[in-house]
Amino acid sequence: MRKFLYPFAFGAVVALTTLVMPGSAGNAADNPQATERGVTDIVPVPVEARPDPGSNFRLTAETVIRAEHQAKDVGNYLAGLLRPATGFPVPVVDRYDLGKKSAITLELGDAGSRVGDQGYQLHVTKNGVKLKANTTDGLFGGVQSLRQLFPADINKTTVQKRDWTVSGGKVLDYPRFRQRGAMLDVARHFFKPDQVKRYIDQIAQYKINTLHLHLTDDQGWRIEIKSWPRLAEIGGQTAVGGDPGGYYTQEQYKDIVNYAASRHITVIPEIDMPGHTNAAQASYGELNCDGKPVPPRTDIEVGYSSLCIGLPITYKFVEDVIREVAAMTPGKYIHIGGDEAHATSDADYKTFFDKVTPMLATYDKKAQGWHNIVVTNPPTSAIPQYWDPARSNADVAAAAKRGNKILMSPANKAYLDMKYNKDTKLGLQWAGLVEVKDSYDWDPATFLPGVTESQLAGVEAPLWSETLRTSADIEYMAFPRLSGIAEIGWSPAATHNWDKYRARLAKQGPIWTAQGINFYRSPQVDWK
Repeated sequence: MRKFLYPFAFGAVVALTTLVMPGSAGNAADNPQATERGVTDIVPVPVEARPDPGSNFRLTAETVIRAEHQAKDVGNYLAGLLRPATGFPVPVVDRYDLGKKSAITLELGDAGSRVGDQGYQLHVTKNGVKLKANTTDGLFGGVQSLRQLFPADINKTTVQKRDWTVSGGKVLDYPRFRQRGAMLDVARHFFKPDQVKRYIDQIAQYKINTLHLHLTDDQGWRIEIKSWPRLAEIGGQTAVGGDPGGYYTQEQYKDIVNYAASRHITVIPEIDMPGHTNAAQASYGELNCDGKPVPPRTDIEVGYSSLCIGLPITYKFVEDVIREVAAMTPGKYIHIGGDEAHATSDADYKTFFDKVTPMLATYDKKAQGWHNIVVTNPPTSAIPQYWDPARSNADVAAAAKRGNKILMSPANKAYLDMKYNKDTKLGLQWAGLVEVKDSYDWDPATFLPGVTESQLAGVEAPLWSETLRTSADIEYMAFPRLSGIAEIGWSPAATHNWDKYRARLAKQGPIWTAQGINFYRSPQVDWK
């Protein structure tokens, strides 16, 4: 067995421009051996990358993907990316099938302790491509880097008659934070399963590994709960502005979860409570203190709804929902909301979560919640998600000191639904106008005093849907900001540099165009 070893050693992280060799740039249209992106152009920027333009690899009709049994799913995924535009068969064969000289080889194990369980090593030469990782998560992340080294045309769905040259070089890469998430609000406006899957495919490209689905809110309830069927039958029929509603059957939700898992993304479902519950309380009068159902709401006001904290049926309802959602969710976490509960008194808020948070452990789950839950002194296994634009929060800092890992999503940096500028037709602006540079130019480890890097779970980019109705709307608000949040979550802090990032970001434009992504062409970026 020949091990995948590097004949070189990287030193400490250095500015990537110092690794670029003369002559590595070129016009791919004029020179079939020139490439559109090299290893130093990857987003998120790798920990270590060394281009070798003299060792470009050419994919041909003879190329195979070699993968051992446990890597076959990743191999088949990669083949599925390469076949449509090339028209090549790209068969996935056994790792030890050496019958073909042209190969992309996926190897599991012995990738080194530095890359951990999410990182990878990538080596592109004239003779082939070798991708090595300790886990399939790492291999999948490496595939996302490799696909950026192909011409953007590789993302087209019809055969393109052209040369398929991959930039030569070596990469050693691993994430800064374990959790790198995106959130999609399907409650304010409903998005069908295929739309959610489209977004999953898009975020997976940037090594996002959690999808937080905001399933319930005042305007709609989007998940079938068999023990409380009117949640879907009534609460699932409304949306902001009177637009059509909808909900996921349990089978549809499971299918989304499984699809995300095939992209190495864990779904974190959110049931928002004790506020943001009008859709539930319109479905069942017994969830209200007076026993009467409330009228449905389709406006975008917040802070007016609350479950009735003193009623025993409230906790039967909550536990039934948690039990059914937990049974459909393989991931460790369920998001229990906790934000903007202005209609719940402070005492009732604490009473509610003192009863609800322990329920999760009964069903082998842990809590994630908006950072407001820290006042209830949750167990240290709980992850508070910081969403406020404010640059200080003593309660969150105290929770971090107690041992809670904080997930960073400050609205003026990470919220993808904030308008880019005053003329942006979609989105809101309560947290300010957030251009591409604004969303990139921050460090989660220094944003809040008293919350340091070791106390962070990671970062998440939420996308609220009050103003979004279509996949094109999702894409316009998410891209290009999401790739910047992904880089903040993945790449070392020492590599964080706006000018270098915007140059790399510009080269993502042709990829998004080929994929049909409706991205915002920010004037801050010189798009290619």
